[in-house]
Amino acid sequence: MSGSLSLYLSMASFALVASITPGPVNILVLGTSVKYGFQPALRPVFGATAGFCLLLLLIGLGLHQLLTQIPEVTLFIKWAGVAFLGYLAIKLAIDSGKINTDRGAKAPSILTGATLQWLNPKAWMASVAGMGAFIADGDPVLIWQFVALYFVICFASVSCWAGAGAFLRRYLHNDILVRRFNRCMAALLLASALYLLLH
Repeated sequence: MSGSLSLYLSMASFALVASITPGPVNILVLGTSVKYGFQPALRPVFGATAGFCLLLLLIGLGLHQLLTQIPEVTLFIKWAGVAFLGYLAIKLAIDSGKINTDRGAKAPSILTGATLQWLNPKAWMASVAGMGAFIADGDPVLIWQFVALYFVICFASVSCWAGAGAFLRRYLHNDILVRRFNRCMAALLLASALYLLLH
């Protein structure tokens, strides 16, 4: 029993560290929450969480074998991820900086969050590392348990970034300040893209 508890705590720690540390998804969610508010930011939060957990599940069920057999897939993901991060950074950099109070305004979608995960080589590496570390024997029940645990922790962790954005939103009433903030976020996304290129 203590062995099982230790395993679940290790899984939870892995999920927390991988989810809450800064990365492209968290930067996108922070910027979205500043511009559109907390609730609209939950769309990319959910999308990123669901997208990663689907990837984690598929890796656990054997998708990682595709990466070893066809290395071009990894290369494609890397370049597509860099391009997508560049696109998001440009959108942020040219944003007007106007805080959006229109509830019907179009914030990044669930699909945007999921796409960012699937085009993020770090998400693929984290999935492979997590499954390799905790479920080396491929036990399907344990795979599903890991994915379920990861979903809860990932959603809560990325939501913290949405909460941070909602907090900052209260103090960024000036369009100039928001534009500066957006350009800082754009620079961080570009730095993430550069990191992917160099690794």
